[in-house]
Amino acid sequence: MTRRLIVTADDVGLDPGMTAGAIEAHRNGIVTACSIVANGVAFDDAVARLRDVPALNVGIHLALVEERALTTGEPMPRDYIRFLLARKRDPEPELRAQIEKVLATGLRITHVNGHQHLHMLPRIFALVERLAIEYDIPYIRTVRDFGGRVPLPRRLAIKALSRFRNRGTNDRTIGVANAGHLDTGTILELLDYVDGLTELVTHPGLGVTRYPHWRYEWERETRALCDPRLREAIEAKGIELVAHI
Repeated sequence: MTRRLIVTADDVGLDPGMTAGAIEAHRNGIVTACSIVANGVAFDDAVARLRDVPALNVGIHLALVEERALTTGEPMPRDYIRFLLARKRDPEPELRAQIEKVLATGLRITHVNGHQHLHMLPRIFALVERLAIEYDIPYIRTVRDFGGRVPLPRRLAIKALSRFRNRGTNDRTIGVANAGHLDTGTILELLDYVDGLTELVTHPGLGVTRYPHWRYEWERETRALCDPRLREAIEAKGIELVAHI
C-alpha cells in the first residue's frame, strides 16, 4: 500500500503565535496544511498571513468549545465534558456560520476537522459530513490514532475517540495522543505507523500568549517540525509527504 503523510497544524487563528508557528513549520519544515478557527480571536490576522503562503493548504477547525459562538456571541462550554453535559442546542447553525465565514475569505478550503475532535461524535460527524458535501469540502479528518507513549488517562481518551468508526477521508492519524508535546524523537517513532493516507496532527506555535492551561510546548514542537532529520526519515522510509487531497 502507498504510504502518504499529511502534516496538519491545528488551531490557526486562536492566537497570532499559533498562526506564526504553522507558517514557520510549513516554510522551513514538514507541515503541509493548517486548520483555521473561524471564531478565534486572531482569525483576521491568520487570514491575512495565510494569503502569503498559498502552498499551505487551509482547512476549517470547527469549534464548539472554548470560544464564543458566532451565531449568539455567547461563551461555549470550556471542554468536551462540559459540552456533553450542556443543554443540547442544534449545532448546525453555528457550524454553518463558521464554514461560511472561512469560505467568505476567498481562501481555498481543502479540509475540515474539529477542535478537541468533537466532530468525531457520531451526531456531529453526520452533520459535518453533510455540510462538507454541501460546501464541496473534500476531506474530513477521522481520528484513528496509532503510536505515541502517553499517560494512561490520555491514552484511554484517545482510544475511546478512535472507536467511533466514522467514515472520514484518511486511514489513520498519528500525534493526536501527543498533542502539544511532540518532539523530534517522538515524531520519528510515529513515522513507523504511517500506512495508507495518514495525518500527523500537530500544534506548532511561536510566542503564544493565550491558553496557558493547555500546557502545550508550542515552540519545541515548531523546532521539531523544522528539524531536517524528519524530512530525511520520511524520504528514507518511502513515505510521500502530501497536502490534503
